[in-house]
Amino acid sequence: MTITGSHALVTGGGSGIGRAIALALAEAGIEVTICGRRREALDAVDHPRIHGVVADVTDPASISALYETAQAARGPFDIVIANAGAAMSAPAARVTLDDWQASLAVNLTGAFLSVQPAIAPMTKAGRGRIVFIASTAGLKGYAYVAPYVAAKHGVVGLMRALAAETAKSGITVNAVCPGFAETEMLTRSLDAIAAKTGRSEEEARAALANPQGRFVTPEEVAAAVLWLVSDGAGSVTGQAISVSGGETW
Repeated sequence: MTITGSHALVTGGGSGIGRAIALALAEAGIEVTICGRRREALDAVDHPRIHGVVADVTDPASISALYETAQAARGPFDIVIANAGAAMSAPAARVTLDDWQASLAVNLTGAFLSVQPAIAPMTKAGRGRIVFIASTAGLKGYAYVAPYVAAKHGVVGLMRALAAETAKSGITVNAVCPGFAETEMLTRSLDAIAAKTGRSEEEARAALANPQGRFVTPEEVAAAVLWLVSDGAGSVTGQAISVSGGETW
């Protein structure tokens, strides 16, 4: 599979890790469609090979329209990066059913809906790359984010199931599992810790830092994705790759 000239979809591509992935793919010569719910965020990702389409990954009709619009303009997706996600923090005893369902909708169901329409065309073409952006929360448990942990464990399981189904088709399916990364989501987590515990931002950052004493950068996650979609990773499928500065479980 030659990635130059390919067409990629990156969900949640308007900010954070998704934005870094989209830029890395575009710089590698790939036409990239990014989607998200906020037009202004999509428009702010400025690159001639990046094209924004407003879409909601939890809505099958929205995803169907996204595929139709993007593929009519730039051809079938050769690469799909299911990145869109969200997290909220609360003790499990206080999580409402609406909270639970909302987390699974965006983090797990949204991931499935994002990649499902690509499977049959990729199989027919005999090539394709699917990468889920999961989390170390898909590999271990964290307190106070039970819905997010459950959803991301589901993403890793989904990845493994799809990898088994597509192993002989020319498609590879993998997950990248970042630890805490320097994104807007991290900022919200730090703010919540400071508000609830009275810690300073510096103390909160120290509490969440990985064994390297820092946070993963979005560009480091993007580099792992770029390798997974390359020719050199053709025999890598069904893997959950941790990008987490030495976290263990």
